[in-house]
Amino acid sequence: MGWMLFLAGLAALVLAFANGSNDNAKGVATLIGSRLVPLNKAIMFAAVMTFIGSVAAIFLAGELASRFGGKGIVDAALVANTSFPISVGIGASLTVLLATVIGMPISTTHAIVGSIVGIGISSSALDWSAAASKFFIPLLISPLIAVSLAAVAYLFFRTSRRHLGVTRQTCLCVGKDYQPVIIGADGAMTMRSTGVTLKADQADACQQRYTGRFVGVDAQRTLDVAHVLSAGALSFGRGLNDTPKIAAVMIAAGVFGGSGLSGSLGSSGALFLTGIGIALGGVLAVKRVARTMSYGITEMNDGQAFTANFITAGLVIFASRLGLPVSTTHVSCGSLFGIGLVNRKAHGGMIGKVLLAWVTTLPVAAVLAGITWWLLGG
Repeated sequence: MGWMLFLAGLAALVLAFANGSNDNAKGVATLIGSRLVPLNKAIMFAAVMTFIGSVAAIFLAGELASRFGGKGIVDAALVANTSFPISVGIGASLTVLLATVIGMPISTTHAIVGSIVGIGISSSALDWSAAASKFFIPLLISPLIAVSLAAVAYLFFRTSRRHLGVTRQTCLCVGKDYQPVIIGADGAMTMRSTGVTLKADQADACQQRYTGRFVGVDAQRTLDVAHVLSAGALSFGRGLNDTPKIAAVMIAAGVFGGSGLSGSLGSSGALFLTGIGIALGGVLAVKRVARTMSYGITEMNDGQAFTANFITAGLVIFASRLGLPVSTTHVSCGSLFGIGLVNRKAHGGMIGKVLLAWVTTLPVAAVLAGITWWLLGG
């Protein structure tokens, strides 16, 4: 029995690492995509804020851990079998790691749900009604809400900016200075200060910045600070929302002894170790997914990037507090989809690939978990 507990703990840690490698970039993708923060610094920032969210989950997100332990979804006798959490951990982690290797942002939440469903089906012990109400409905609705809110919020922010007299200009980056320029129909850029005309092959590489003041403060500076804060909030919310789902694998197996989250030292240990695993994955193996999220889905300026982060952070933190198992991936990508629809710069081919990865996540995880369950003699 000892080796089974060890295997359960190992499966949970591998799943935590896989989660960090695929999900941590989602908190800072807009910082990278808008070129506000360099890739490596953004990744470290995401790892730190996600870990803080993981620690906060010890006190704020107990309901999620109980849901992802499988109770009420499959037969109680099945959950009590140590092979159950091991199979969930292995099925979900292999699915997420595979997606990370090919650079596709998928949902760890979906992978865990798929693993639970796969085991439940193979054992004829799945409560379809409970699975639908606790998992499927929130997972299906959340990205649609994100798309809608991001599109509406950006239009609102853009209108408000114009009424406040904050304008947008394209700039030529010279070192650390920004020189206002005018871009002609042929792509030629004329510097306002000197009248010198420049020709660039990739004019879209120039940054757009906002001029004017907001409540007495430089508008661009205000937006930059708000953007970084929203990215931190999103990374925090991701740690808060995802850590209990993964720690549930250890808790269900009784790796630390005991069960439940309220006042349980063992459960706190599981959450803490999960947070460490997520942080490590987010530092060591996240760059492929980061590039897909930051540049592959849509082009975005600072205002659009901030709007996507603001909506995602709000939805994820709100859902975590209510114990709703929404996917950070689906909400984050959904917000980017919404921005891409509004600014008409969405990359349809990449969005199609991401959606295909989402559709296949659940069945792949279900098959892998079912095979593991069978091999373990569950």
